[in-house]
Amino acid sequence: MSATPAARSAGWPEAPGALGSVGLLARRTAALCLAELSRIRHDRTELYMRAIQPALWLLIFGETFTHIHAIPTGDVPYLDYLAPGIMAQSALFISIFYGIQIIWDRDAGILAKLMTTPTPRAALVTGKAFAAGVRSTAQVFVVLVLSAILGVTFDWNVGHIALSVVAVVLGSVFFTTLSVSIAGLVLTRDRLMGIGQAITMPLFFASNALYPVALMPAWVRGVALINPLSYEVNALRRLLLGMPGNLWLDFGVLVLAAVLGVSVASSLLGRLAR
Repeated sequence: MSATPAARSAGWPEAPGALGSVGLLARRTAALCLAELSRIRHDRTELYMRAIQPALWLLIFGETFTHIHAIPTGDVPYLDYLAPGIMAQSALFISIFYGIQIIWDRDAGILAKLMTTPTPRAALVTGKAFAAGVRSTAQVFVVLVLSAILGVTFDWNVGHIALSVVAVVLGSVFFTTLSVSIAGLVLTRDRLMGIGQAITMPLFFASNALYPVALMPAWVRGVALINPLSYEVNALRRLLLGMPGNLWLDFGVLVLAAVLGVSVASSLLGRLAR
């Protein structure tokens, strides 16, 4: 008698199950993420062009406000204070329009084909989201290098750099899934582009990326406290500048936001594919 029937009669679970489902989700997510990233290898122009905006923020806004001392940041020079905020901003700007790609996939018939495979919807969304996170990581290193050239004093501890990348990826996952969720509601590129443009700057300005939360009006402060971008920036400042913070809280909020984002976007993916 083979071992498998004996195991079944003894009540042992078969290999496919909860662990098998998690493994399938991880494999499909990784495959879809690699497929997304292969587009960068063939056309790197987008990465180069997206490096211009954070450079302008640091060179013009950062240098100017550092010299005029208009925003109080304690013992930390304003340019140092700003650099992590620009990292998070770069990731936000990449992620918030990522839903356009999934609409392109729908229009090309790719999404409908993927939806007929055993690939879980969560894997489709998570693959897109982590691909956006990897793209955002490239921007992080651009800002790191440029900031170092401008004289920003970072903590170059390898562990802290790695955790900073994790924070950026988690933030990117949330904002990508937000974009995919909006795509599932509005269904067209033009509407998604309009809504993305309408919410990007409010998300950025209603965070602590540019200035401390204490300087904000009370109602903006309330928005900043529920804005995942604020927690991403807090984590980056704690890790890269050694500023006071609560990493457990920051990463907890980012993980929760990412999980909720994937869940909502996955539930709306079917509506987008119809």
